[in-house]
Amino acid sequence: MKPYPLLIGLLAVALGVSGVPAPLYGVYQDEWHLAPITTTLVFAVYAFAALGAVLVAGQVSDRFGRKPLLVASAVAMVVGLVVFMTADGVTALFVARALHGAAVGATVVAGTAALLDLRPEDGARTGHLTGIMFNVGMAVTILAASLLAQYGPDPLVTPYAVVGLVVLLLLFNLLLMAEPHQARSTTPIRLARPNVPRAIRGDFQFAVLGVMAAWSVLGVYLSLFPAFAGVSTGIHSLVFGGAVVAAMASSAAVSQAVGVRLSPRKAAIAGDFGTAVALVVSYLALQSGQAVLVAGAAVLMGLSFGLAFGGSLRYLGRVVPAGHRGEVMSAYYVLAYGAMAVPTILAGWAATQWSLATIFPWFTAAVAVVCLAAGGLGLRTQPGDSLPA
Repeated sequence: MKPYPLLIGLLAVALGVSGVPAPLYGVYQDEWHLAPITTTLVFAVYAFAALGAVLVAGQVSDRFGRKPLLVASAVAMVVGLVVFMTADGVTALFVARALHGAAVGATVVAGTAALLDLRPEDGARTGHLTGIMFNVGMAVTILAASLLAQYGPDPLVTPYAVVGLVVLLLLFNLLLMAEPHQARSTTPIRLARPNVPRAIRGDFQFAVLGVMAAWSVLGVYLSLFPAFAGVSTGIHSLVFGGAVVAAMASSAAVSQAVGVRLSPRKAAIAGDFGTAVALVVSYLALQSGQAVLVAGAAVLMGLSFGLAFGGSLRYLGRVVPAGHRGEVMSAYYVLAYGAMAVPTILAGWAATQWSLATIFPWFTAAVAVVCLAAGGLGLRTQPGDSLPA
C-alpha cells in the first residue's frame, strides 16, 4: 500500500479504535454491575492518556522518526484490544483505555506529521481530509462494533477481534513503509508548555470555547448517550445505540467536508450556535421517546459539531504566530481533552445520585450556555486585519 493512503487509513482506524467500546459500555454496566461513574472514569482515562501523548509525540517523532512511533502505537492498539477481549474486571478496562489513549494520541500527531512530510505543499487539503476521515473512521467502527456485538458469538470479544485484525493488517504495511521523515531533531524531549500570546488571546478564547463545548458533548455521546437513548426509546439494542453515535460522527464528517467552503470564523460561529440548538433538540427528542427523533437529533448534533470543531481549528491555525504554534496548540489540546473528560466524569457521578433523565437537562443547559458564549464572542471578536471574517 502506498504511504499516503496507508497513513490516512491508519488515522481513520485509530479514531475508530477509540470509539469501539462506545456501544458496549451498557453491556459492561449490565454484566459487571458498574455504576455510571465507573464507565465515565474508564472513558476519561483515554482522554488523559491521549493528552499526554499529544504533548510529547511530535518531539519524539521529530527526533526518532515517524515510523517507529507509528509502529509502536499500532502495537499498543492491538495490545489494548487484546486486553479488552480478555478482560474479567474493571481494572482491565482502565488499562486498555489508557493504552488506546496513548496510542491514538501519538498516532494522530505522528501520522499527521508524516502526511505533511509526504506532501508538504498540500497541508491544507491534508488537514481537511484527515478531519473528515477521523469522523468516518469513528462512525464505521462504532456501527460495525455494535452489529458484531449484537449478532456475533460474543459481544465483548468479537468486535475487538475484528478491529484487531484490521489494525494488524495496517501494522504489516507500516513495517514495509519507508521512513517519511529523514531529518532528525536533537532538541531534548519535554512536555510542550501551554501558553497563549497576549495578541491572540481573544481569538484563542473564541476558538477554544467552542471546541470545549463540542468535545464535552462528544465525551457524553461516546460514554453515556447510547445507553440513555436505549432507555429513553425503550429500544434496548446495541445496534440502535451504535447507530445513534455513528449518525452523529457521519454527519460531522459531512459538515466538515462542506464547511470548508465557509471562512473558518463563520463556520465556527455557525457550529457554536448550532450545537446549542442541537443540545436542546436532543433533550426534546429524548423526552419524546421516539427513536426517529433521537436519531435526527444525533445527525443535527454531528453537523453542528463538525462545523464548530473544524471551523475553530482552522481559525486558530490562521491566527497563531509561527513561533508560538507548539505552545498554543498545547494549551488548545489541554483544554479540549479536559473538556472531553471532566464534564463526562461529572455526568457519570451525577448519574449515581440521580437518573440520567434528571441530569441531562442540566448538562444540556450548561453546555448550551458555553456554546452561546462562544458564538457571541466570535461575533464580537475581530480577527487580524490580514484575515477574512
